[in-house]
Amino acid sequence: MRVNTKGELPQSHSQTDRVPVEAISQRYRCPDRFLNFRASECLSSDAGFFQFGSGTTCYGRTLSGMDRSQPNSVLCDTLSSVSFDGTQVVLPFDPDEIIDNLRLERYPSIQLGAFGSALKSVYYWFRPFMGRSMRRFAQKFRAGDWRKRQFPQWPVDTTVESICEKLMLLSLQASGVDRIPFIWFWPYGTRGCISMTHDVESSVGRDFTEKLLNIDDSFGIKASFQIVPDGRYTVTREYLNSIRDRGFELCVQDLNHDGRLFDEQGEFLRRVAQINRYGREYDAKGFRSAVLYRKPEWYEYLDFEFDMSMPNVAHLDPQRGGCCTVMPYFIDEILELPLTTIQDYTLLHLLNERSTSLWKSQIESILGKNGLATILVHPDYITEPDTEAVYKDLLRMLAQMRQREALWFALPRDVNIWWRARNEMSIVEVGGSWRVIGEGSERAVLAFAKIVDGQLTYEVTGSSEYPSQTKKSFLKKSLPSQVFVQ
Repeated sequence: MRVNTKGELPQSHSQTDRVPVEAISQRYRCPDRFLNFRASECLSSDAGFFQFGSGTTCYGRTLSGMDRSQPNSVLCDTLSSVSFDGTQVVLPFDPDEIIDNLRLERYPSIQLGAFGSALKSVYYWFRPFMGRSMRRFAQKFRAGDWRKRQFPQWPVDTTVESICEKLMLLSLQASGVDRIPFIWFWPYGTRGCISMTHDVESSVGRDFTEKLLNIDDSFGIKASFQIVPDGRYTVTREYLNSIRDRGFELCVQDLNHDGRLFDEQGEFLRRVAQINRYGREYDAKGFRSAVLYRKPEWYEYLDFEFDMSMPNVAHLDPQRGGCCTVMPYFIDEILELPLTTIQDYTLLHLLNERSTSLWKSQIESILGKNGLATILVHPDYITEPDTEAVYKDLLRMLAQMRQREALWFALPRDVNIWWRARNEMSIVEVGGSWRVIGEGSERAVLAFAKIVDGQLTYEVTGSSEYPSQTKKSFLKKSLPSQVFVQ
């Protein structure tokens, strides 16, 4: 399934149409016959905010009069308007539409319009002449009253996961089956995935890279390094090889990190041609934009397999919004690996925190939804003893988590390979039993969605074996047979 980036609202369906709900199919990879939905034909022409169960804020078209223009209004709960037509679930909205609206940030957010664009131009013109304290002041001013924003939900928004879980629960109720088979989210039956990334923004970060490689390796964690290819610092072949030869990943970060990549389409197209050329030169499969500026409707011009520029919730970022999911998803042909945890700069220098507590809380929430915990730490901002110590505390915490439970620590390129392979796998019934088939299925694990005491739960049948003898200890930490969805 590929998300539609064109901004077109789907047409209402007739009473007999069956909506495939591609977002649910992509998430679970279960047989389509278990997903029997259709949207009401009486959807309003205008979109608005509403709830689909308590605490689940959505945006899109619903039955007339059930939506609001602002997320902080008293929102109508559409869950009570769901009905059943035999084994078919009739919904008061189009589920693919509302999920796309969240994942592509296709909802009203608090931006500053033309005035904000002018301020951005002034800021980036003066930025090279600013000290760090002046930049912090400007960024804190821009963030403003971020704590008062109710949507997306800070510090981790899992609205997309909640929508999918509710729809799976409704499918179970409508079909009358005891359980629905699906392909578990991660290889070998792991509970969730953790991926470390490093954006190298300046010569300071470049010069700190070798030390950072040693720090990461001392905790047994590999990471991707996003390199600014033009204008910020000198990038030599020796520097690139020093990262790649040690088993770390290279990705491209913007072109020159001036924050203007998505300002105007003509200039974007000129720059993206250079960006794509650097991607081929670096043999890089992944891309991340500077400062997480993004415009997904232009991603079709990027010649990369995956992007890492969409934040889960962006209250403290220059471009506000958030994709409201902790899972990878396709934007046309590009796989999006959302940034699901707070950036180190934001934590250490805007919030002035010197602990891993927020990271820990976010990772726990992400793993509670069996999601992808993507972490971004810049070598530029952990060069001081106190900030370096915080990063080492984070790595120590992650290493301890890996010892305690089944987690997949993966480079972004490996997540990309797995998610693409999983998207092509399917489940077939052979002799009364279900099995996963398709290229790469030896790493896949069969799971079942079922209802226990009125709640959706996941039953994982077992974990596949890692091929490496050095990873045998992992097999002792397989998932419990049942995982309760929060």
